[in-house]
Amino acid sequence: WGALLVPSVESLFPSGWRSLYTEVRDVLGEGHQGPSSGRTNVVAASLWGVRKASCAVGLAALNSGITGGRRPISFSASASSIFGSGGNSKKKLFLQDIAELIRARACQRVVVMVGAGISTPSGIPDFRSPRSGLYSNLQQYDLPYPEAIFELTFFYHNPKPFFTLAKELHPRSYRPNVIHYFLRLLHDKGLLLRLYTQNIDGLERVAGIPASKLVEAHGSFASATCTVCRRPFPGEHIWAEVMVDRIPRCPVCTGIVKPDIVFFGETLPQRFLLHVVDFPMADLLLILGTSLEVEPFASLSEAVRSSVPRLLINRDLVGPFAWRPRSRDVVQLGDMVHGVERLVELLGWTEELQDLMQQEDEKVQTAGS
Repeated sequence: WGALLVPSVESLFPSGWRSLYTEVRDVLGEGHQGPSSGRTNVVAASLWGVRKASCAVGLAALNSGITGGRRPISFSASASSIFGSGGNSKKKLFLQDIAELIRARACQRVVVMVGAGISTPSGIPDFRSPRSGLYSNLQQYDLPYPEAIFELTFFYHNPKPFFTLAKELHPRSYRPNVIHYFLRLLHDKGLLLRLYTQNIDGLERVAGIPASKLVEAHGSFASATCTVCRRPFPGEHIWAEVMVDRIPRCPVCTGIVKPDIVFFGETLPQRFLLHVVDFPMADLLLILGTSLEVEPFASLSEAVRSSVPRLLINRDLVGPFAWRPRSRDVVQLGDMVHGVERLVELLGWTEELQDLMQQEDEKVQTAGS
């Protein structure tokens, strides 16, 4: 009878959070041992603490990153207790060393963080690059300021600019590039623990990385929600309307159906909380094509254990790689494609990657014929 009166850990969370807890528990290999497992309790406490703080943190931290003020996210005490605490190891690593660690399968739980820089080779402009950035191209929409296109108040007043931009960013308008397929190859080889992306273009999915391996920190077009009755819709539901320049409406209440892209002031997707487990478990962190300015995403770069190598392949030196580097950090600056191709060459994966890209191109051609 006592067991009947004591709630399970799962019951502490609403259904959406419950599924997230279950996924976290499965990642840890806890099976169904129940709340008596110490590690399960740590995960439950961590998720509960982050859940309570999520609405308060939300995108308030993201706003500070957008406006130039960098404010690292404050994790709950229980979550912080299983994060790395920083510090340095003595051995200095280089790109060749990272490749050798991967080839020897000394790193089998790779966590990847990516930003807009991995999609610019596909033709998608960076949100913040002068002249070529999407923000600088939004003047045609007569916005009071560029960020307004991602603000809920403006969206409810005038959703047309956002859906015009959404049409330009339709996933079928662009193809994954060598960087996306390198990440796909990491997954195919069983090395990818999780891919955290700031991008909303969906090219990681198009490249064949399964949704279970993705955390789309700023949302995606893969799903949508009515802004009035909150009825969920598959992403395909809105595209027929968007592509003919109509505002998608809910067939039940006629409210505007908004893609599940995270706007300023909205909380991050629940799957973002997987970082509570993924980053402490990681044995290698890859960071590609991001400014590491937008919080809370940026602070994840410091969430791996201090003994874990971090590889930055980027146009510029950013974030903790610039102001608090660790001795096991490796930096490859310059052209993104060149940097990834150099790593692929050191890994001995060049031919495999070319074959994968050719196979995917043939699929597209076959589907289009």
